[in-house]
Amino acid sequence: MSILKVTNVSHGFGNRTILENATFQMNKGEHIGLIGANGEGKTTFLNIITGKITPDSGKIEWAKRITFGYLDQYSTLEKGLTIKEYLRTAYDYYFNLEKEMYALYDKMATDIDHYDEIMEEVGDIQTELESSGFYTIDSKIEEIGNGLGLGDLGYDRDVTALSGGQRSKVLLTKLLLENPMILILDEPTNYLDEEHINWLTNYLNNYENAFILVSHDIPFLNKVINVIYNLEDGDLRRYTGNYDTFMALHETELLHKQMAYDKQQKEIEKLETFIAKNKARVATTDLAKSRQRRLDKMVILEKPSEKIKPNFSFNESNQSGRNVITLENLVIGYNEPLSKPISLTIERKDIVAIKGANGIGKSTLLKTILGIIKPISGEVKLDYNVHYGYFEQEDEASDNFALDEVWNMYPFMTNAEVRGALASCGLTKDKIESKMIVLSGGEQAKVRICKVMLKETNLLVLDEPTNHLDQLAKEALKESILKYNGTVVLVSHDPDFYSDIATKVINAEEYTLKIV
Repeated sequence: MSILKVTNVSHGFGNRTILENATFQMNKGEHIGLIGANGEGKTTFLNIITGKITPDSGKIEWAKRITFGYLDQYSTLEKGLTIKEYLRTAYDYYFNLEKEMYALYDKMATDIDHYDEIMEEVGDIQTELESSGFYTIDSKIEEIGNGLGLGDLGYDRDVTALSGGQRSKVLLTKLLLENPMILILDEPTNYLDEEHINWLTNYLNNYENAFILVSHDIPFLNKVINVIYNLEDGDLRRYTGNYDTFMALHETELLHKQMAYDKQQKEIEKLETFIAKNKARVATTDLAKSRQRRLDKMVILEKPSEKIKPNFSFNESNQSGRNVITLENLVIGYNEPLSKPISLTIERKDIVAIKGANGIGKSTLLKTILGIIKPISGEVKLDYNVHYGYFEQEDEASDNFALDEVWNMYPFMTNAEVRGALASCGLTKDKIESKMIVLSGGEQAKVRICKVMLKETNLLVLDEPTNHLDQLAKEALKESILKYNGTVVLVSHDPDFYSDIATKVINAEEYTLKIV
């Protein structure tokens, strides 16, 4: 049974084609992974099927009486609410129904003539509330909230005091509590730690309804989806199976396309050579004309496009001393301590990965090391010759053009040099000339990496650098870290990214004062 049918949808932005005659179908029970490189238009497609964007042409058909819930990567929280108050808004319909029921009780006292009718209506509402589980709302909130780690934060905490990862958990929890027929999730694992990714994996594997999922987390995709739609150069193509199955089929397709293209190019070259040599000779002019007609009728194959792999290359300053970072009984926090005393030394050329649950102070630790935040107690000693570059986890997109975002930071560079640096990070000309706020999350991350990359450093401090990055960009970033001759300290929830390059892995849960 078809739940959603997309027919011949085309959409563009400026001179760029995002979708061209795209066809998409979601059937009952399908777990669909929507994949594609950064900036291909995955979020745009989700906005089209959810009605946030009207396509230039084509048709979107949802089955009747279908409800969907959409978690996009730019979702925000309402200010002034606690976590529990915000999560209870998932049941607003039933709270309003309860108010209606109480109003009917009041009416019964004054409208005796319609007592039986009112009583019957009250009974209908009461039945609906009971069957919906309305009277066990708080336990349902805790069941899903605790699965995503919200219980550790405290449900009375103000949502405005949450970190990016904590906000993601709250938004996702509310969506799951709403229990729509169809889930539409845009990068739901961004900022989630390993334990809660595992919980979400189990939840989605047991999810009976259909969902559409955008993610660059390959192990996660492989575990939860059974259909892939690949968006590439405006073309949307369906594959049955998980990501690994798709990759095997896709690579075979690309190989066949390249072989067909190469074969046709050789044939074209052969025909053109024959025509050029024989069109002027009387004896062979008819043969040349025949070859020309054959060439004119030929459907010319397009050369298979190659995805641009970024080439991140961090500028290096003079070498630091041996002990780059020394922490002596360091206690981090704001008004209250977040950690036990931490004592450790990070040496030159170490690649240190810091892992652990959200909200326990990993970002705070980085900011304290860099002097952005003062420690509660203890001491941070940086080598006197340290020159650091800092990739911050949360950085709101500015209204600057991508070109100006970098050029403003490095005004001594020429226009061509800045464009070249951004291009090496995998950004095309139209992206370089676009405003940051219209770029995808992955494209914004590439611009921010570019800003760090151009600074002369011997210490890189990277806070969740792979969030939003596609697979090619992740691979490129990993390669650039391995080539870097300085020291690297990174926070990550992605063991596939850091496990084979880290010289040290620090579990922040061993230091935190928070319950995890």
